[in-house]
Amino acid sequence: MTQTIDKTDLRHRMRTLRAEAAARDPDAAETLAEQFPMKLLERYGPVVAGYVAINEEIDPSPLMKRLAKAGAELCLPRIEDSGELTWRLWSLGEPLERRPFGLLEPAEDAPLATPTLILTPLLAFDGMGNRLGYGKGHYDRAFETLRANGRAFACALAYPAQQIDQVPTETHDQPLDWAVTPIGSIPLFMMRNMKSLTDS
Repeated sequence: MTQTIDKTDLRHRMRTLRAEAAARDPDAAETLAEQFPMKLLERYGPVVAGYVAINEEIDPSPLMKRLAKAGAELCLPRIEDSGELTWRLWSLGEPLERRPFGLLEPAEDAPLATPTLILTPLLAFDGMGNRLGYGKGHYDRAFETLRANGRAFACALAYPAQQIDQVPTETHDQPLDWAVTPIGSIPLFMMRNMKSLTDS
Protein backbone atom coordinates (compact mmCIF):
# COMPACT_ATOMS: atom_id res chain seq x y z
CA MET A 1 0.00 0.00 0.00
CA THR A 2 2.88 2.36 0.78
CA GLN A 3 4.23 1.85 -2.75
CA THR A 4 0.92 3.00 -4.26
CA ILE A 5 0.73 6.05 -2.01
CA ASP A 6 4.34 6.98 -2.81
CA LYS A 7 3.77 6.72 -6.54
CA THR A 8 0.53 8.68 -6.39
CA ASP A 9 2.17 11.51 -4.47
CA LEU A 10 5.16 11.46 -6.80
CA ARG A 11 2.91 11.70 -9.86
CA HIS A 12 1.28 14.84 -8.47
CA ARG A 13 4.65 16.43 -7.76
CA MET A 14 6.12 15.49 -11.13
CA ARG A 15 3.15 16.92 -13.03
CA THR A 16 3.87 20.25 -11.36
CA LEU A 17 7.61 20.05 -12.02
CA ARG A 18 7.04 19.10 -15.65
CA ALA A 19 4.62 22.00 -16.15
CA GLU A 20 7.17 24.41 -14.69
CA ALA A 21 9.91 23.01 -16.92
CA ALA A 22 7.71 23.38 -20.01
CA ALA A 23 6.93 27.01 -19.15
CA ARG A 24 10.63 27.81 -18.70
CA ASP A 25 11.70 26.27 -22.01
CA PRO A 26 9.19 26.81 -24.84
CA ASP A 27 11.81 25.75 -27.43
CA ALA A 28 12.56 22.44 -25.72
CA ALA A 29 11.03 20.25 -28.44
CA GLU A 30 13.11 21.80 -31.20
CA THR A 31 16.27 21.68 -29.10
CA LEU A 32 15.67 18.04 -28.20
CA ALA A 33 15.21 17.15 -31.89
CA GLU A 34 18.59 18.72 -32.65
CA GLN A 35 20.22 16.91 -29.71
CA PHE A 36 18.84 13.49 -30.60
CA PRO A 37 21.63 11.01 -31.45
CA MET A 38 20.80 9.69 -34.92
CA LYS A 39 22.90 6.60 -34.20
CA LEU A 40 19.85 5.31 -32.32
CA LEU A 41 17.85 5.28 -35.55
CA GLU A 42 20.70 3.53 -37.36
CA ARG A 43 21.02 0.87 -34.65
CA TYR A 44 17.44 0.39 -33.52
CA GLY A 45 15.23 1.57 -36.40
CA PRO A 46 13.74 1.71 -38.89
CA VAL A 47 10.25 1.46 -37.32
CA VAL A 48 9.93 4.31 -34.82
CA ALA A 49 7.00 4.78 -32.45
CA GLY A 50 6.22 8.35 -31.53
CA TYR A 51 3.30 9.80 -29.58
CA VAL A 52 1.00 12.80 -29.61
CA ALA A 53 1.91 15.03 -26.66
CA ILE A 54 -0.74 15.76 -24.04
CA ASN A 55 -0.67 18.31 -21.24
CA GLU A 56 2.96 19.35 -20.68
CA GLU A 57 4.65 16.32 -22.26
CA ILE A 58 7.59 17.33 -24.41
CA ASP A 59 6.38 17.43 -28.01
CA PRO A 60 8.04 14.72 -30.15
CA SER A 61 6.80 16.07 -33.49
CA PRO A 62 9.98 18.03 -34.45
CA LEU A 63 12.03 14.90 -33.75
CA MET A 64 9.60 12.67 -35.63
CA LYS A 65 9.91 14.94 -38.67
CA ARG A 66 13.70 14.70 -38.50
CA LEU A 67 13.58 10.91 -38.17
CA ALA A 68 11.10 10.56 -41.05
CA LYS A 69 13.39 12.61 -43.30
CA ALA A 70 16.20 10.22 -42.36
CA GLY A 71 14.13 7.22 -43.48
CA ALA A 72 12.23 6.19 -40.36
CA GLU A 73 8.86 4.49 -40.71
CA LEU A 74 6.60 6.13 -38.13
CA CYS A 75 3.81 4.71 -36.01
CA LEU A 76 1.68 5.95 -33.12
CA PRO A 77 0.06 4.23 -30.14
CA ARG A 78 -3.62 3.34 -30.05
CA ILE A 79 -5.46 2.12 -26.94
CA GLU A 80 -7.83 -0.59 -28.16
CA ASP A 81 -11.26 -1.21 -26.66
CA SER A 82 -9.71 -4.19 -24.85
CA GLY A 83 -7.29 -1.81 -23.08
CA GLU A 84 -4.30 -3.13 -25.01
CA LEU A 85 -1.82 -0.63 -26.43
CA THR A 86 -1.00 -1.29 -30.07
CA TRP A 87 1.00 0.72 -32.57
CA ARG A 88 -0.39 1.71 -35.97
CA LEU A 89 1.54 2.94 -38.96
CA TRP A 90 1.17 6.67 -39.49
CA SER A 91 2.66 9.30 -41.80
CA LEU A 92 3.18 12.97 -41.00
CA GLY A 93 0.01 14.94 -41.72
CA GLU A 94 -2.38 11.99 -41.68
CA PRO A 95 -5.58 12.68 -39.70
CA LEU A 96 -6.06 11.17 -36.26
CA GLU A 97 -9.19 10.19 -34.33
CA ARG A 98 -10.23 11.72 -31.01
CA ARG A 99 -10.37 8.68 -28.72
CA PRO A 100 -11.12 7.96 -25.03
CA PHE A 101 -9.39 10.27 -22.53
CA GLY A 102 -9.23 12.86 -25.34
CA LEU A 103 -6.23 11.22 -26.98
CA LEU A 104 -5.52 11.63 -30.68
CA GLU A 105 -4.84 8.19 -32.16
CA PRO A 106 -4.65 6.45 -35.54
CA ALA A 107 -7.82 4.94 -36.99
CA GLU A 108 -8.75 1.33 -36.30
CA ASP A 109 -8.05 0.37 -39.91
CA ALA A 110 -4.49 1.75 -39.86
CA PRO A 111 -2.01 -1.14 -40.31
CA LEU A 112 -0.49 -2.63 -37.17
CA ALA A 113 3.21 -1.94 -36.63
CA THR A 114 5.97 -3.51 -34.56
CA PRO A 115 8.28 -0.66 -33.54
CA THR A 116 11.91 -1.31 -32.69
CA LEU A 117 12.67 2.21 -31.39
CA ILE A 118 9.98 3.62 -29.11
CA LEU A 119 9.91 7.30 -28.14
CA THR A 120 8.30 7.29 -24.74
CA PRO A 121 6.47 9.97 -22.73
CA LEU A 122 6.60 9.93 -18.94
CA LEU A 123 6.35 11.88 -15.72
CA ALA A 124 9.77 10.92 -14.30
CA PHE A 125 12.74 8.62 -14.74
CA ASP A 126 15.88 7.75 -12.82
CA GLY A 127 19.45 6.83 -13.71
CA MET A 128 18.69 3.10 -13.76
CA GLY A 129 16.00 3.55 -16.39
CA ASN A 130 13.01 3.20 -14.10
CA ARG A 131 10.03 5.08 -15.55
CA LEU A 132 7.09 6.74 -13.84
CA GLY A 133 4.05 6.81 -16.12
CA TYR A 134 0.43 7.56 -15.42
CA GLY A 135 -0.40 4.34 -13.61
CA LYS A 136 -2.37 2.50 -16.29
CA GLY A 137 0.49 0.18 -17.26
CA HIS A 138 -0.12 0.45 -21.02
CA TYR A 139 3.52 1.00 -21.96
CA ASP A 140 4.83 -1.61 -19.53
CA ARG A 141 2.59 -4.33 -20.97
CA ALA A 142 3.37 -3.27 -24.53
CA PHE A 143 7.13 -3.25 -23.89
CA GLU A 144 6.93 -6.67 -22.27
CA THR A 145 5.18 -8.09 -25.35
CA LEU A 146 7.60 -6.44 -27.79
CA ARG A 147 10.66 -7.60 -25.88
CA ALA A 148 9.34 -11.15 -25.61
CA ASN A 149 8.99 -11.32 -29.39
CA GLY A 150 12.10 -9.45 -30.52
CA ARG A 151 14.00 -6.27 -29.82
CA ALA A 152 12.51 -3.03 -28.57
CA PHE A 153 14.58 -0.02 -27.56
CA ALA A 154 12.74 2.35 -25.21
CA CYS A 155 13.90 5.97 -25.42
CA ALA A 156 12.34 8.52 -23.09
CA LEU A 157 11.86 12.13 -24.18
CA ALA A 158 11.88 14.44 -21.20
CA TYR A 159 12.86 17.71 -19.60
CA PRO A 160 15.99 17.53 -17.41
CA ALA A 161 13.84 18.22 -14.34
CA GLN A 162 12.06 14.90 -14.92
CA GLN A 163 15.16 12.92 -13.95
CA ILE A 164 14.98 12.16 -10.23
CA ASP A 165 17.11 10.13 -7.83
CA GLN A 166 14.84 7.12 -7.63
CA VAL A 167 11.53 6.02 -9.12
CA PRO A 168 9.65 3.47 -7.00
CA THR A 169 9.32 0.22 -8.93
CA GLU A 170 7.04 -2.80 -9.08
CA THR A 171 7.64 -6.22 -10.60
CA HIS A 172 5.73 -5.44 -13.83
CA ASP A 173 7.67 -2.24 -14.60
CA GLN A 174 9.69 -2.29 -17.83
CA PRO A 175 12.96 -0.30 -17.87
CA LEU A 176 13.97 2.41 -20.29
CA ASP A 177 17.11 2.00 -22.40
CA TRP A 178 17.91 5.66 -23.09
CA ALA A 179 16.69 9.17 -22.35
CA VAL A 180 17.05 12.34 -24.40
CA THR A 181 16.53 15.82 -22.98
CA PRO A 182 17.15 19.27 -24.47
CA ILE A 183 20.59 19.26 -22.83
CA GLY A 184 21.79 15.82 -23.90
CA SER A 185 21.47 12.04 -23.86
CA ILE A 186 21.62 9.49 -21.06
CA PRO A 187 22.44 5.83 -21.93
CA LEU A 188 20.39 4.26 -19.16
CA PHE A 189 21.03 0.66 -20.15
CA MET A 190 24.80 1.23 -19.81
CA MET A 191 24.37 2.75 -16.36
CA ARG A 192 22.17 -0.19 -15.36
CA ASN A 193 24.78 -2.68 -16.58
CA MET A 194 27.55 -0.88 -14.71
CA LYS A 195 25.53 -1.03 -11.50
CA SER A 196 24.95 -4.77 -12.02
CA LEU A 197 28.69 -5.30 -12.37
CA THR A 198 29.52 -3.33 -9.22
CA ASP A 199 26.78 -5.14 -7.25
CA SER A 200 27.97 -8.61 -8.30
